[in-house]
Amino acid sequence: MSTIQAGYRSMSVLVSINWDRLLYVFTIVFALFLGAYLGTVML
Repeated sequence: MSTIQAGYRSMSVLVSINWDRLLYVFTIVFALFLGAYLGTVML
């Protein structure tokens, strides 16, 4: 159980350090999917 808690704690530390980079990646992926969707609708 302590191994699971330590892994969760380290993952939360990584996310708290790199949340802005993750946000940028998710924003770019969302924009690409939205552009592809609009491209198929407008076609």
